[in-house]
Amino acid sequence: MLQKESGKPRGQIRMVCIEELVPKDHLLRKVEAVMDWSFIYPLVEDKYSKNTGRPSLDPVMLVKIAVIQYMFGIRSMRQTIKEIEVNTAYRWFLGLDLLEAVPHFTTFGKNYYRRFADNDLFESIFAHILEQCMKRGYVKEGVAFVDATHTKASANKNKKVKARVRHESRVYERELRNEINRDREAQGKKPFENDDDDDESPPENKIITQSTTDPDSGMFVKGEHERSFAYETQTACDAHGFVLAYDVCAGNIHDSVSFWGLYEKLKAFDPAMLVMDTGYRTPAILRRVLLDGRAPLVPRKRPMTKRGFFRKYDYVYDEQYDCYICPNNKTLGYSTTNREGYKEYKSKPYNCGECPYLKQCTNSREHVKTITRHVWQEYVEQADDYWYGIGMRDIYRKRKETIERVFADAKDKHGMRYTQLRGLARVKSEAGLRFACMNLKKLANWVWQAASFLRSRLIFRCLDLNISIIHKAAIPA
Repeated sequence: MLQKESGKPRGQIRMVCIEELVPKDHLLRKVEAVMDWSFIYPLVEDKYSKNTGRPSLDPVMLVKIAVIQYMFGIRSMRQTIKEIEVNTAYRWFLGLDLLEAVPHFTTFGKNYYRRFADNDLFESIFAHILEQCMKRGYVKEGVAFVDATHTKASANKNKKVKARVRHESRVYERELRNEINRDREAQGKKPFENDDDDDESPPENKIITQSTTDPDSGMFVKGEHERSFAYETQTACDAHGFVLAYDVCAGNIHDSVSFWGLYEKLKAFDPAMLVMDTGYRTPAILRRVLLDGRAPLVPRKRPMTKRGFFRKYDYVYDEQYDCYICPNNKTLGYSTTNREGYKEYKSKPYNCGECPYLKQCTNSREHVKTITRHVWQEYVEQADDYWYGIGMRDIYRKRKETIERVFADAKDKHGMRYTQLRGLARVKSEAGLRFACMNLKKLANWVWQAASFLRSRLIFRCLDLNISIIHKAAIPA
């Protein structure tokens, strides 16, 4: 039967409370039940005048507006304000009535530049929410899953210039140089001069592709991906998917270099094991993790050798005599240690000239096979021992359920695929608030599910009690 609803009046007047218009199981109700937002006031108190000026908007409201944007993946602040105007649940969450004017979409941006740009407000919000998750026992300590992802910057890839920037030294540069010199001296070689100790030496420069729109971003190229300016976000989470720490840098920096900023923050949680992919399989990272008393779980990398040639593991290292033995039982002796920290082992031309495996070994005209070994290679081998341990592969497979799931949710549900903000500081603040919303969403849902389970258990117990009472009453004495 066809029914037409066009005759219903749209100007109905009813007595209604905004509390009744928000569903009982709405996400914002769950969030409001687990979070006391009064902790924000001490964080911003020094940014407001106590006696002069006009009354400001409630800073909690400003933060909640941003929480709505990142929790529901709304693409911009302008669109967020439009959604708040027509969404009753958003108004209830902000403490606005049905007819109260919503702040202008530029309000948050102006307050950021005037008050929040130079402090760690959003990082403090992230830390506070994570602390609430830990207090309730939801954060699983012991294993931290580490990875990085890229966020497309708000910059035209065609608006670029070649810029000369200072080449920042690696965190472990001094330790590596000292280790190289000790190794060279032990082998009777002259140590390299230490330019790092010379304050008058000019800094090294490098040429990079820099965006004229957002100079803080970096040109990101990976495999068959299209070239674009982006930011890289290093992230660590626990086995339950709660984000523990994060760090943001330009998108043209390799994981092995940008890892160190995240690792300094991750030390506060003192994880026993770090689960990482092959991008972090460098001697410096593995050495630092092992020296700090932690276990690095990193898969082995497939040797990048030409087809038909011997792999590196076909050459056996003799630790006692510090040499390699080739498949033809000939030795490759120590030659030198280069500036990158690799010890070079070379064969003798008279041994290789008549070798039956020459074509499987080297294409060198001089018939010299060279194998390199890092001065910190022992730490790589120690990390391999963890990889071949019992149950380690099962732990590594949980990356798809933890850190990769975090990135998938952040990009598909919380707007991390691209950013409309410019500048490293703003993008870092955005990342902190986004991860804070993700942790808060998980915390609110878990608390709600636990409460629902307890309520259902209580109802069943009451039913069982009533049934037993009725059954006893029915039995004659």
